[in-house]
Amino acid sequence: MSFQSIEEIIKFAIENEKDAIAFYTDLSEQETFASAKKTFIAFAEEERKHKKMLEDFSSDKEKIASYEYKWIPDIKRSDYMTEISYKSGMPYEDILLLAMKREEKSLNLYNELAGKTENDACIRLFKALAQEEAKHKLGIESIFDDIRAEQGD
Repeated sequence: MSFQSIEEIIKFAIENEKDAIAFYTDLSEQETFASAKKTFIAFAEEERKHKKMLEDFSSDKEKIASYEYKWIPDIKRSDYMTEISYKSGMPYEDILLLAMKREEKSLNLYNELAGKTENDACIRLFKALAQEEAKHKLGIESIFDDIRAEQGD
């Protein structure tokens, strides 16, 4: 992946967020369980916030500069999962596995993009987005672990 400008990096990241919004929105529309539907709607909304952060970047650098970084623990559940493809009607646990891997990829992407620029404001933006993806990953892994715990795993 090679970029010629900050604008290209931002545009690429916005497209990535649009894909995530569509993914979670589609899942929420297909899900029959209310709690799962609510979870996917919330994740789609978070991805919309990320897209807005990227779109507003040039006019809202102060907001990015004031972003508060916090350590997000990584329970690494997704590190041990193989990548799967979405199939309509797949079990909720499998959807969570798929979502975990997507969030892991997004986290890695933003860390990689931060390394592709020397612009301090862009680096802060991508690190903020990486942290947000880490929160999502942790949230999904926690939901997955709770389900497994209920099943005696």
